[in-house]
Amino acid sequence: MTSIEEALDLLGQYGAQARVVAGATDLILELERGQRTGVDTLIDITRVPGLDEITVRSDSIRLGPLVTHNHVVHHPAIVDRALPLAQAAWSVGAPQIRNRGTVAGNVITASPANDTITPLWALGASVTLSSVRGERTVDFPAFYQGVRRTVMEPDELLTGITFPMLAPHERGIFLKLGLRRAQAISVVNIAVIVGLDGDTITDTRITLGSVAPTIIRAPLAEAYLQGKTLSDETIREAARLVAETPKPIDDVRSTATYRSEMCRVLGARSLRALRDGVQREAWPEDPAMLWGPDEGHVPAPLPASVRHEDVAADTIVTTVNGQIFSRTGGVDKTLLRFLREDIGLPGTKEGCAEGECGACTVFLDGMAVMACLVPAPRAHGAEIVTVEGLAQNGDLHPIQQAFVETGAVQCGYCTPGFLMAGAKLLEEHPQPSREQIEQSITGNLCRCTGYYKIVEAFEKAAQHVAEPEHG
Repeated sequence: MTSIEEALDLLGQYGAQARVVAGATDLILELERGQRTGVDTLIDITRVPGLDEITVRSDSIRLGPLVTHNHVVHHPAIVDRALPLAQAAWSVGAPQIRNRGTVAGNVITASPANDTITPLWALGASVTLSSVRGERTVDFPAFYQGVRRTVMEPDELLTGITFPMLAPHERGIFLKLGLRRAQAISVVNIAVIVGLDGDTITDTRITLGSVAPTIIRAPLAEAYLQGKTLSDETIREAARLVAETPKPIDDVRSTATYRSEMCRVLGARSLRALRDGVQREAWPEDPAMLWGPDEGHVPAPLPASVRHEDVAADTIVTTVNGQIFSRTGGVDKTLLRFLREDIGLPGTKEGCAEGECGACTVFLDGMAVMACLVPAPRAHGAEIVTVEGLAQNGDLHPIQQAFVETGAVQCGYCTPGFLMAGAKLLEEHPQPSREQIEQSITGNLCRCTGYYKIVEAFEKAAQHVAEPEHG
């Protein structure tokens, strides 16, 4: 795919039989589980130039359809003038998922637990939908029709998300409650934006996620706060009204009663943070992105040497660990299965096959990704590195050497994923902090140990990297 026009023509031709592939972190799982019946065509737009751009205008920001969560986390204007969205993007998955998953995909999937929808709704976002019939703009309340239902037609492509920046007198925050510190689906999430004239509230927007079929506002609390100051008493009453707004859902992650109480708790925490001006307190400085020197931007277009002719449309030509491979018949697989079965590299492991464990981490065009969540055709024309490619000229990579020296391997099944995360971290941060180390492995699960030896190995690897400088 080389242009939006080509994508729209194909959507017009195939309609409901087709789905657009961007990050595919949700779609690939749904297809693997048989939840997308009737879909037989994937339209990959990841190499269309310019779709991963963030455009800052005088009073608004526009996200292209290929803008990833990590792009949002890294963008200074969003961190400065749309902090709730940056905080939500940072809370999504792990580095490998944030490198692939797009904000547009999060929006389109339309789960009320999808973190970026809540702040975008509070910010007053709208989406641009394009088709061969033309273009239309829809605001978020009109866009969502229920759980995983939107007004998008089968032939439409989301080509932009636009939202106003916070004004100088406004403050905002996003908070999320999950069942663990990372890689967690929201039990409850909340975005709060207040406008202040001195200490007096002039405007309030409060949105709640993962408590109802769609994201919802808290109108009672918003109205109550108008014209008031954020005293402890005001915050308590506003938080109570936030908790009264939804009739929460019961599901496997939480009871309705617990969700109501957590709406109150998160509402109070948000308002206190905004009052005290500490909404940025937990924001990471120089976080571990694991996205390579191109900062998560995909090379485009495809090299002429690997462009398909019609007779070879099911052939994937890719470079893995510096060697070119041409394979036919693997287009219906994930990248994980393609590497193991078609290329013959078993070092990349399948642990969960749903992006939870990180055992299948590889580098795709310089970015750390979960191979189980990438369609195999994305390998066409790409540069891939697996754990077999870390050692060079017979010498172990510093992270590999450190794992040996510290005894960081137990059963060893998760080790390839940790090694890949560690190698990419050291590329970005040769002397990482403990916080950056922990950030880099939030997507990697070890079932044997408490991670102490693994973290020690990361620290030891940093010493190995530094040694030549002092030799």
